[in-house]
Amino acid sequence: MKLKQLVIGLFALCSLSANAVTERTANNGNLVMQDIPEIPAQIVQDLNRYQNVRSAPFRAFSANGEAIYISTRFGDVAQLHKVVMPGGARQQLTFFKEPVGSVARQPDSENLAFTMDAGGSEFAQIFLLDPNTGESKMLSDGESRNGALIWSNSGKKMAFQSTRRNGRSNDIWIMEPTNAANASMVLESPDGSWWGPSDWDSNDQSLLVLQYISAADSRIYRVNLDGGEKVLLQGGGESRSVNMPLAFSQGDKGYFFTTNQFSEFNQLAYAEFATGKVTVISEKINWNVDDFAITDDGKRAAFSVNEEGMSKVYLLNTENLTFEPVSNLPVGLVGGMSFSDDSKKLALTLNTPKTPSDTYVLNLKAKATKHGDLVRWTYSEVGGLNTEQFVEPTLIRYPSFDKRQIPAFIYKPRKPGRLPVIISIHGGPEGQARPNFSSTIQLWMDKLGAAVITPNVRGSAGYGKEYINLDNGFNREDSVKDVGALLDWIAAQPDLDASRVAVIGGSYGGYMVLASAVHFSDRLKAAVDIVGISNFVTFLQNTQDYRRDLRRVEYGDERDPAMYEHLQKISPSNNVDKINVPMFVVQGQNDPRVPVTEAEQIVAALRANGKPVWYMNALNEGHGYRKKENADIYQQAVVLFFQQHL
Repeated sequence: MKLKQLVIGLFALCSLSANAVTERTANNGNLVMQDIPEIPAQIVQDLNRYQNVRSAPFRAFSANGEAIYISTRFGDVAQLHKVVMPGGARQQLTFFKEPVGSVARQPDSENLAFTMDAGGSEFAQIFLLDPNTGESKMLSDGESRNGALIWSNSGKKMAFQSTRRNGRSNDIWIMEPTNAANASMVLESPDGSWWGPSDWDSNDQSLLVLQYISAADSRIYRVNLDGGEKVLLQGGGESRSVNMPLAFSQGDKGYFFTTNQFSEFNQLAYAEFATGKVTVISEKINWNVDDFAITDDGKRAAFSVNEEGMSKVYLLNTENLTFEPVSNLPVGLVGGMSFSDDSKKLALTLNTPKTPSDTYVLNLKAKATKHGDLVRWTYSEVGGLNTEQFVEPTLIRYPSFDKRQIPAFIYKPRKPGRLPVIISIHGGPEGQARPNFSSTIQLWMDKLGAAVITPNVRGSAGYGKEYINLDNGFNREDSVKDVGALLDWIAAQPDLDASRVAVIGGSYGGYMVLASAVHFSDRLKAAVDIVGISNFVTFLQNTQDYRRDLRRVEYGDERDPAMYEHLQKISPSNNVDKINVPMFVVQGQNDPRVPVTEAEQIVAALRANGKPVWYMNALNEGHGYRKKENADIYQQAVVLFFQQHL
């Protein structure tokens, strides 16, 4: 009996030892790593150049249009800079420990309003910066979540979205920077949807406003600032549609907006206030319009279209609603478009598979639809890498379980033999994988010799309103089946090694990683879950109040018994016994979207079942890593993880 007890005791001790967690920290204790080996010096050295890539997206023109404001990172996080000539030096204006968020220049002034949160909490505050002195002051209350800054035409007021009423509701407020303490609410959100301002009319008497309910349902209102009356302009009713307000037209005779009321895609349209007549401007373009800018005088506008993931820019004559493409843009992704105050220049941020986001300025000709010279203003550093050698992706489509063709981009290194594969799944779920500049993907190809595939499984944006709704509610796992179909496609490719496949993804993509591990562990070698949802019920219960109802529309309402049962059934944390693949879980302690508890519970469940798991948690980050010192170690650990298991 004593011998038997001794054997049992030794077995228990060995089990305890095998399950013991080893922990270390980095970055002054802010990065906690459990069961993650020390990163070899060779990996740190190999990744150094890839981790020293910068970008310089456009933020605003100066008042006279002769200089620009951009954001870029020379320290640990992105800060505001001023550039006074094409290719000129970047004069740093802010020196905060946190990255600067959105930026809006005050009309007829150089003052810049910007948002900034603390530690990735996303409870952004509004600040006003005088770039001439470098002095800034907080305008918001220091507690609520604020955003969607829109200056009035006079520059005396700004409209913004805020949760300051109760910490939960997304209301619209107005403040005068000179008297910020007396900000007033002009629209009280009657439900859990998101409300935000889009534009002021020419007299600063009313606002064009968005009510966002879900990726399939959004509405446009006009709000009278004198009495607070709001008038529904687009959307609502039994037939859900996506309607996004853009701007009042010249003389406030109408307004521009995007809508999918008349098409599978989000089209650019114009509506008259007097008659309600709607003119679809981009009627012959069967892709989403996803960016828009208009001059201060309202005579000219620009819009971009997402064609198979790439951007195409058009100039619009707002008087006769005719448009022509801008033909001298490099092929890539365009965003952040804005006209100078004198309407003579159009700035934009351009990102291509071989160049990071940089600022370009289009010097316009007099005719509203004619473009002129394109000038590159910033040349971001790429760590000494020869980006001309970067691999550009190929668009593919593969059949899924219901014969639907799923679009994806594949990157293949120029190496002989059968290649291991990394499947990178985007978040959202209404996001879209696009062929943008990614030093990380190039790193994986170069250092791991892996092909990388970025699928746009059902539920992704960019492919029409039917496609984006295919994964809603009880159809959630249909998107997981699309990953299974991709594994089938990989197995049929002679140059890809189906026995060496890994999955990685963040946020909703993190859920997809966990769900793929549940369903396809026998076909995977490694899985990296970044700030992912491990249980839909606990996620909906614990995500921040201001976004809970927005997510219920997408994932389902856990308060409904049938939906509760379904969500529990498909949640990875309840199916850990089916996960038999090494797992790496990455989290930010202050994440307001997918709380840290989602990571903690999946890690605990995996360990309780004796499954191998690495766990990394940054105590000063939120929904993803924005600080370079944390992002560097995370990337190094991912490479080590793939080296060991892929």
